[in-house]
Parts: sequence; C-alpha cells; structure tokens
Amino acid sequence: MNLAVFGRMAGEWIQGKVRRSRVWIVLLLVPMLLTGCVEYDVGINFESQTHGEIVQHIQLGERLQAFSSSTAQAWLESIERRTRQLHGQVKRSSDREITVKIPFNNGAELVEKFNQFFNPADGSQGELANSPEAQIPDISSQMALRQRNFLLAIYNHLNYELDLRSLGVISSNGTVIVSPGVLLDLEFTLNTPWGATAVVSEDGLMPESRNDGRQLVWTLQPGQLNHLETRFWVPSPIGIGAFIIVVFVTVSIFLKDKLLPALGMGQRKPLKAKKPQPETVNLGG
Repeated sequence: MNLAVFGRMAGEWIQGKVRRSRVWIVLLLVPMLLTGCVEYDVGINFESQTHGEIVQHIQLGERLQAFSSSTAQAWLESIERRTRQLHGQVKRSSDREITVKIPFNNGAELVEKFNQFFNPADGSQGELANSPEAQIPDISSQMALRQRNFLLAIYNHLNYELDLRSLGVISSNGTVIVSPGVLLDLEFTLNTPWGATAVVSEDGLMPESRNDGRQLVWTLQPGQLNHLETRFWVPSPIGIGAFIIVVFVTVSIFLKDKLLPALGMGQRKPLKAKKPQPETVNLGG
C-alpha cells in the first residue's frame, strides 16, 4: 500500500468520524443555545374574600425569538386577546416580554377565569388551524377551589393540575432531542395575606415558602404532569363588617341598660298629677 492510498483512506475515515460527531455536537450545543428560552411565571394574589388578581409574566429569550419568531408572536398575541376577553390588562414591555393582570372578585370567579384563560373554548380554533399559533402544543390545565365561610375568614382548599407532557422537543422518529427543562422556566406563585400550607401528595410538587409563609412558589416541571395542592385562609370584609356592627349594637345596648340608669340619666322622673281644682259657681247677679 503506497502513501497516496493510505492518505486517501485516512482522510475518508476522518471525514466519517466528523460527520458522525456532528450529531453529538448539535445535541451538546442546542441546550446551551436555548437555555432559558421562555420564562413563564403565573401568580395568584388572593388578597381577601372580594378582591384578587391573576398575574402572568412571560419573557422570551432572544435566541427563541430569532429561532421561531412567527410562532412566538402568535402565542403572545393569543395571550393578549384572551386577557382582554376576561377584562384584564396587558402591559407589553417589548416584543419579547408582556405582563398580564386579570382581576377576580371571589373564588368562583377565580376558577372560572383561570380555567377559561388556559382552556379557551371560543370559536377561533378553525381560524387558527393554518396559522403559526397552531404549532403551539396543547396544554391541559384545570383548577378547583373549595371554600368554607367562617364569618370572619374564608377557608380555601386549592387544587391545580397542569399537564406539560406535550412540551417535549421530539424529532420526527419520536426520539427526545432536547429535554424541555432546558427550554422553559416555569413557576406558579400563590400570595395570601395570612400564609398558606402546601399539601404534598405522592404525585404533588413541594413549593418553596417565602415572605414568612405568605408566598408559596412551585417550580413546574416541563414534560410532566404537575399537581399542586394547598390550604389557606383569607379575611372576609363582609363578615368583619357585620361583626363590628353587632359588637357596636351590643355595646350600645349595654351602656343604655346598665350604665345610664346608674348615673341617673337612664330614666325620666314621672310627672306629678295636678290636683283637680274645685269649680267656682257664681250666684250673684
């Protein structure tokens, strides 16, 4: 074997190695290039029985914006449209970042608006069939809230299930190319005035407690079924107002019946009856 043949064979062998190694190079670079592509924070601020808001903050990474601009913009526009349908406010800081606030007046309205936002049932699906938004994976989200009124405060038992198994990055042959955890940074936050207690089951997530227990933060797991459960109390302005009125009336009655008579001010002295005066008869002319 002369040097020319050996050199040609060596060159073909090296080129084959390089071609095969490209797959591994891509697999190593993709997570580094796409890390933190989407930051999606969902929060519920439950201030009292009659006031609260759903807050969402979405920020797209520059690499994702360049990688799939049309789909990303269609997704943000969809969020804006659904927010306005629920009488919420949208603040768009840039073409890659928006903040959404949706108010609610009670627990039933919270559940209705939350589920409606994440599971839209409008007639726009046919219009979106051929749009870039149709490329967004389906995400199943369901919230349930059980409440009990104890006059001064409302007991709340919240359950939330979020199915993110459709967010995996999968090739045409079904192989997972990139774990969705490197693409998405998802958090669910609950803010309550008196604190909350997490209920952790076998399939539930354990939250991080902040702000002396008044804030719980769950880190959601993309590509998995996420289950959240918690219990908390919120003050009842209606019950507190009624209690204050009852106390005020009770104290007023006590002062009237007990203290005022002791001071001689509770009763008026009875009026003495006047003696009848004899009638005068005039006998003179």
